[in-house]
Amino acid sequence: MKVTVIRKEHFNAAHRLHNPNWSDEKNQAVFGKCNNPNFHGHNYDLHVMLRGEIDPETGYVYDMKLLSDLIKEHVLNRFDHKNLNLDTDEFKNLNPTAENIAVVIWNILREKIDRKYDLSIRLYETERNFVEYDGN
Repeated sequence: MKVTVIRKEHFNAAHRLHNPNWSDEKNQAVFGKCNNPNFHGHNYDLHVMLRGEIDPETGYVYDMKLLSDLIKEHVLNRFDHKNLNLDTDEFKNLNPTAENIAVVIWNILREKIDRKYDLSIRLYETERNFVEYDGN
């Protein structure tokens, strides 16, 4: 019997969507106001979902305090209140779209969480716009 547990976290970050191989006109046409040269920000909601068997001794799938600590140490400390384009190594050469941010977070956490757990990331850029990535 597998159960999914979900930890919700929040972080704020600025970014600019931009492809350096394109003209300014094409970047503006594709990314619109998200291509603002002075950047713009989001209040991201992050859902980290782990699916696994319930431990018969603890009743847990995964200790949520440990999950919270992992997220804070490896994701929030890295991205919260940062300009993703300028302040992070992960997005120096990677367009910080919600899709790419979710994949980066998944890769960071996948290294820290036992593979016996299925890992999925849901990232809300706005209340109505969100992405989900599960490694596939």
